[in-house]
Amino acid sequence: MSALMPTYAPSDLAFEKGEGVYLYTADGRRFLDFCAGIAVSCLGYNHPHMVKALKDQADKVWHVSNLYRSPGQERLAQRFVEASFADRVFFCNSGAEALEAALKIARKYQRDNGHPERFRVIGCENAFHGRTLATIAAAGQAKLLEGFAPVIDAFDQVAHGNLNEMRAAITDKTAAILVEPVQGEGGLRPAPEGYLQGLREIADEFGLLLMFDEVQCGMGRTGKLFAHEWAGVIPDVVSTAKGLGGGFPLGACLTTEAAGVLGVGNHGTTYGGNPLGMAVGNAVFDILTQDGFFEHVTQMGKVLDAALHSLVEKYPTVFDETRGLGLMRGIKLKDAIVNRDFKAGLEAEGLLVAPAGDNVIRLLPPLIIQDAHIAEALSIFETVAQSYV
Repeated sequence: MSALMPTYAPSDLAFEKGEGVYLYTADGRRFLDFCAGIAVSCLGYNHPHMVKALKDQADKVWHVSNLYRSPGQERLAQRFVEASFADRVFFCNSGAEALEAALKIARKYQRDNGHPERFRVIGCENAFHGRTLATIAAAGQAKLLEGFAPVIDAFDQVAHGNLNEMRAAITDKTAAILVEPVQGEGGLRPAPEGYLQGLREIADEFGLLLMFDEVQCGMGRTGKLFAHEWAGVIPDVVSTAKGLGGGFPLGACLTTEAAGVLGVGNHGTTYGGNPLGMAVGNAVFDILTQDGFFEHVTQMGKVLDAALHSLVEKYPTVFDETRGLGLMRGIKLKDAIVNRDFKAGLEAEGLLVAPAGDNVIRLLPPLIIQDAHIAEALSIFETVAQSYV
């Protein structure tokens, strides 16, 4: 029996090494990775620029804490400011921590602006924001909350994409709106056209902060640095992580100047923004901001979307529909087919994917994939689909 706490039910696979978009077991089996550590390994495996950055920094200093200046933090923060809506950046270790920072910002912003009674945050049904007590309450899903009562009573949820419900849920205690521009765990659901713009208008009308959870859909995953950019909307706060470190634990909370209300003693982190993380984060940023990189992601997203649509057309008794944006895609299975079973079938044929809500198979390949990799994945999908016909 393993000494590990059984918080996961992992596949019986252990990978020894990775190269590009492939992972290898100790006995030499090769797997095409369309999971990327759940949208984390954005540049695949053993990327030479990332490896060099980490090794070079490891020979210098690993950790000194935030009691001292960090040139790596200052550089990466400035790069975010130059490339996005942001004026201020807080670095941490994970997506959940980045969301916790956002939730604290919502309360302090309202207090600083004369409304200490405003503390509630409105989100969307089927959301996922992390595994802390606050972030499971923010998502509000029963399966996440079971066993952890009493639930933190500071959050409300409305239907995703419904502006009327959002407006109706606002009270004199509401501080902020928190949504994922593309729901990941909730079933690969992009925000409907006009939705994010409508949220901006509502937030402005009622004096609320508009906060986006871009932990999964950010860092180039949809073909822009952040998914909300497709809507031309400027948020007040964005939390991101996953692809930011390309596999190294790294998160960030970005804010406008007005929302950058956290000061000395308000918040902190021991490990967040350490020199190792900043070296890797800057290396990832180097690649993402190269000319043509996001255009490549957009093009590969279109190719993958077309491939998934062909599966729906060819196997209508197996697949229901496709969803997603960029290289954050999903394909919904018919109710009679369990997505975790289908996932296991794909693994047996050498393709790694992730399940998602609403019986969806989630495809989150490294952003460096090429047409040949999509063709290989499509062939494996067809092999498994034929077993259900």
